Amino acid sequence: MPDGQAHPATIPQDRPGPRCVQNRRSRRLVGRGLLTALLAVAGAAPVMALPFQVPALLDPPSQEHHVGKMVFVELVTPDLAAAETFYGGLFGWAFRNVQADGTQYADASLDGQTVAGLVQRPIPPGTHAQPAWLSFFAARDADAAAKAATLNGATLLHPPHSVPNRGREAVLADPQGAVFAVLASSSGDPPDLLAEPGDWIWSALITSNPDTDAAFYQIVFNYEVFDLPAEPGAQHLILSTDDYARASANTIPANRPKMHPHWLNFVRVDDTVQMAAKVVALGGRVLVEPRIDRHGGKVAVVADPQGAPFGLMEWPDTESKENLK
Repeated sequence: MPDGQAHPATIPQDRPGPRCVQNRRSRRLVGRGLLTALLAVAGAAPVMALPFQVPALLDPPSQEHHVGKMVFVELVTPDLAAAETFYGGLFGWAFRNVQADGTQYADASLDGQTVAGLVQRPIPPGTHAQPAWLSFFAARDADAAAKAATLNGATLLHPPHSVPNRGREAVLADPQGAVFAVLASSSGDPPDLLAEPGDWIWSALITSNPDTDAAFYQIVFNYEVFDLPAEPGAQHLILSTDDYARASANTIPANRPKMHPHWLNFVRVDDTVQMAAKVVALGGRVLVEPRIDRHGGKVAVVADPQGAPFGLMEWPDTESKENLK
């Protein structure tokens, strides 16, 4: 993918395992972003005021809350039907379609549990926007989280608003331009259980300054930040709450200096090589070929037929994302 494209993808410097984090030092980072917030992904905002009800995040609801956990993802795509065909064929997702006031939306589920939302939105000609997955991070109070974010350099793309059944959410761009959302779920947050194959397991922030961005997200979500080994000239930071690794912040590769900061989400799979080949067979592309990470499993970055990037990641059943003390 050429440099400067809105959402080029890369594989972060390996995912964390429980034994990787336990002996690393935790840092309380301070400071504000040094770069002006940019919105290169103009189409990455979700449906604004949804004119219909979407499914609750959890059914039945729970009383669990895990601030800083990636709890939902939403795909903005110009071709909803094509996206359903692709992701249904790849992961076995089922879809419930809703159309109201000209908005086409689909709820994606795996074994009866909601895993994503998909919304159809055309991409204006001549823009640099492309289809993208938007990450929603849990917050107890979406208004307070959005306020903390904007006070520390974020750009508010869509102010806090209530979505029937879902809760209260807001969409922002962090100080370096990566788009994300906060969600105060009205039905609670998913429990800290290992994701099944076909469900989301990890989120990685690819950014020009992991230290500065980690400091920003630490203010918003009260993360602990852990250093993990990385290649020379790069950083790999783990963002953690409730003694669980939630996400990572990773340096943009030196050979992609014009890459725009972005969040990249990974789906757990049993066989990355096999699933990457299936992506191609279904009309998608492999952006970063499968490679072995530090745990012996493989990861890859791919894109759906409309160009939305996401990751594939193997994760052993014997490992959790809990940080051992």
